[in-house]
Amino acid sequence: MAMGDSVPTPRISVHQAFGGGLVADVLLWRKWCGGVVMLASATTFWCLFELAGYSILSFVANVFLLLVVILFFWAKSASLLNRPLPPLPNLEISERTAGKIADELQVWVNIALSIAHDITLGRNLKLLLKVGVALWFVSFIGSFFSFLTVIYIGVILSLSVPVLYDKYQHHIDEKLSVTNKIIQTQYRKIDETVLRKLPLPSKKEKKMQ
Repeated sequence: MAMGDSVPTPRISVHQAFGGGLVADVLLWRKWCGGVVMLASATTFWCLFELAGYSILSFVANVFLLLVVILFFWAKSASLLNRPLPPLPNLEISERTAGKIADELQVWVNIALSIAHDITLGRNLKLLLKVGVALWFVSFIGSFFSFLTVIYIGVILSLSVPVLYDKYQHHIDEKLSVTNKIIQTQYRKIDETVLRKLPLPSKKEKKMQ
């Protein structure tokens, strides 16, 4: 290899990036049955609630009602006919599972509180602009699609984007690198012409607060 040749970017394992487990196999269609079930379920729920106009609350209530009635008559008939009872697992959440959920929620809540602290007390204008643009984008998308449709689109993208990126990773990385350079260039221009000219509190003022 010549000295002037560029070193190719090492290929990222998309499968390992998703944890290398069942979720990665489903998202990359290595277990196509799971991908088909996930896509079919999402499509069915979207058609049921979005197109047919069925209420989510009514659907959940009816499903639980049907389940309870079936289990009740199953258990009743089992005692009369000397049949085994319904094979129900131990219906409880372990302390370990509850602790994991609480720890995960704590991380996300602390991140949100840290961002709010930096914007309000730290007067971080750049962070305020980033959060404002992100919230505006969410509001803009929400004006065209319902929340359920956004979730359905997210499912479709999760089943298509990882596969496409895994197959065409080199070409996509090149395009993303060019796009990132353009964005960084435009951000530096805005930073030099606008943001740096805005009055910001000094370090002494922050310490006084």
